[in-house]
Amino acid sequence: MEVVLLQDVEKLGAQSQIVKVRPGFARNFLIPRGFAVAASEGARKFAVEKQKQTQRREEKLMSQLQTIVDKLKNTVVKVGAKVGTSGKIFGSVTTLQLADAIKKTFSVNVDRKKITILEEDIKVLGSYKALVELHKDVKVEVGFEVVAE
Repeated sequence: MEVVLLQDVEKLGAQSQIVKVRPGFARNFLIPRGFAVAASEGARKFAVEKQKQTQRREEKLMSQLQTIVDKLKNTVVKVGAKVGTSGKIFGSVTTLQLADAIKKTFSVNVDRKKITILEEDIKVLGSYKALVELHKDVKVEVGFEVVAE
């Protein structure tokens, strides 16, 4: 039996995908819980149209992300930190501080959980690198400089 998935189902398929499953699985699990509908002609057309819309949206998002990636690659972000007399930072620079600096510099919101600082602990002034995940397929290496506030 073929069904059109209304949402992502683990180990089965993505939203708007037409998949072939056993009739009992479709009747007893997928359809009653709202995960799928039977693959009628109307449902097939809906699935195809939904896939086209998703693809167009992805292409538009990728073009926007490419401009952001170009900006991030070509500019060094400055992160301010409080410094003692010996040049050591009080505490260390965190991904939250880096996310705030990126937001101030480029007006781009980046989730701090999607930033990976490539160094261990940043406790002195200097230049460093971090890996920023903007999308599941788009990652960019960002250079940043820790400066005294």
